[in-house]
Amino acid sequence: MRVARVFRLAVADALANRRSFYVQVIAMAINDLTWVIFWLLFFNAVGNVRGWNGDDVLVLFSILLTSAGIALGLLGNSRKLGQLVADGEIDAALALPLDPLAFLLARRVDTALLGDLAMGPLLFAYASDHTPESLAIYLGGVACASVVLVGFLVTISSLTLFFGGRGEQADLGFQAILIMASYPLDIFGGQVKLVLFTLIPAAFVTGLPSSLLRDFDPVTALALLAAAVAFALLGVALFRLGLRRYASGAVWTQA
Repeated sequence: MRVARVFRLAVADALANRRSFYVQVIAMAINDLTWVIFWLLFFNAVGNVRGWNGDDVLVLFSILLTSAGIALGLLGNSRKLGQLVADGEIDAALALPLDPLAFLLARRVDTALLGDLAMGPLLFAYASDHTPESLAIYLGGVACASVVLVGFLVTISSLTLFFGGRGEQADLGFQAILIMASYPLDIFGGQVKLVLFTLIPAAFVTGLPSSLLRDFDPVTALALLAAAVAFALLGVALFRLGLRRYASGAVWTQA
């Protein structure tokens, strides 16, 4: 409940300047819309690509945008955790009667990325087959994708606790996974596809969720769920282990 109150305060901070809030959300939604138009024009010109059509890619984008809106918009510190550690700005969180990681993730809302969160469900409503089954798969896929994305970013951010540095690896990891997850999994070859299931888990962010919507397979669904659990546990474990080595930066802020 305390973490929920922290999150409510973060939302209130984001809404404090309503004009700025809506401008940022609308600007991001317009940016997303340009990509949608590009893909519609592309598939209108070339037809199917390796079995993928325009609606399939729009559903993929709807999963990516929704999960990014949750993982990076609602939990705005997920991609900045390494930088917060490097700057010593997690000190205040360590003194609170809350789990430090939960507090840090809930403490900040990235307003601009809420535009992704707004656009994702709209894309799904436009491109899906509008059945209860597809909606359930979409919601489950988005939930797993969001957990994988946050877990991955926390994992690579936690490396700052062990090796120091400026903590930029989370932002680099975010850019890498965003680029890879923006394309259908089937266009990648064997070695690259292996990377997408391991070092840069983009396959679990859009590849498997979108494949489940095209052709549901219980084994694939279980693999996606297992990946979400694994990345969540890995992120939490590595962050807590790194805290044992952390030396205070003597910066007293609210992260």
